[in-house]
Amino acid sequence: MPDDSNLTKSQRRDAARAEALKLRQEQERREKRNRFITIGVLVVLVVAVVLAVVFINQANKPKSLADVKAPSTAESVKDGGGIPVDKDGVAGKTNAGAVTVDLYFDYMCPNCGNFEKVNKDDLDSLREDGTITFVMHPVAILNANSQGTNYSTRSASAFATVADQEPDKVIQFHEALYANQPQEGSTGLTDDQLKDYAVQAGVSQKVADQFSDHTFSAWVNAWTDHVGDDKNLANPQTGGFGTPTILINGKLWGTNGEWGRQAP
Repeated sequence: MPDDSNLTKSQRRDAARAEALKLRQEQERREKRNRFITIGVLVVLVVAVVLAVVFINQANKPKSLADVKAPSTAESVKDGGGIPVDKDGVAGKTNAGAVTVDLYFDYMCPNCGNFEKVNKDDLDSLREDGTITFVMHPVAILNANSQGTNYSTRSASAFATVADQEPDKVIQFHEALYANQPQEGSTGLTDDQLKDYAVQAGVSQKVADQFSDHTFSAWVNAWTDHVGDDKNLANPQTGGFGTPTILINGKLWGTNGEWGRQAP
């Protein structure tokens, strides 16, 4: 503020007013600048929160079949999506001119286990003489019934790993899983137990050790969502998908009127 010793009273009053106005203007500029900074920070925070929510939602969103790795032996979704097995028991191969039998199953499903016991020999015989191509569809509708271990997904992923890596061992491993089927509602088999039964069925230790990677879990879950939404696979009595579901040349076939274990 200038020296006011030689100023008149009126001039000192005017100078004080000018100085007060200057200080007020500077204060207003500071407040305006602070408001801009605050708004900018809030905008950044809001954008960050929105992006985080989008990221979390995308991470938790069930993956589509187009986004996941499928076994190399699996058909395209357009062709049915299952894993065909030929007369020699090799996954990814078909019997030329044969009838197609599709089986949708969950390795924890007790009705699937019963179906396996009753029909296994007939299906094997028809496949081995070239009458049918057996198309296998492992699904996971009973994860909620394994005390949080997601046994249905883990066992189906293990099956898919064998189909992908050692396709000539799928039938043996499939039979081993049902021969040692855990009770519905239990924790299911551990990954180590799955490995042991696989090796006993002829799967190499190198491939069995891959079970812990759960390589095809995303595929199993995406495939389960896909078939669960397919009205052509719905139980005509309940309107929902269940296991076992059997198709013969694309037509639903009932197992003596029992349509199997329904998805929750």
